[in-house]
Amino acid sequence: AALAERLRPRDVVALVGGLGAGKTTLARAILRTASGDPALVVPSPTFTLVEVYDTPKGAFWHFDLYRLETAEQVFELGWEEARTDGIVLVEWAERLGPLLPHERLTVTLSIEGEGRRATLEGEARFGDI
Repeated sequence: AALAERLRPRDVVALVGGLGAGKTTLARAILRTASGDPALVVPSPTFTLVEVYDTPKGAFWHFDLYRLETAEQVFELGWEEARTDGIVLVEWAERLGPLLPHERLTVTLSIEGEGRRATLEGEARFGDI
């Protein structure tokens, strides 16, 4: 919820972590908070590759790049439009290689015992989340 409140158009949140680390779960929580609807249905975009949500904060673009064969395929999914005026949540962000913007917040998720650890790196304006 704290992260969702700080996001604004043209932000990119790179979600990094192995299978089952919690990338989609975190994206769901962000989208539900941003929409103001705790029951919002947020399917994993594993097969659709991208889902767009209109929220009071603006359009959220939720990408899942697991199935991309090349980084350049992201342009076919609306990447440029998303980066122009949307808020981008991108799972498997590392698959973008050099196309991943330098100005971003990277959330690296890992499994630790029964829980998860999130490490955030990026813009100072996100402060203590």
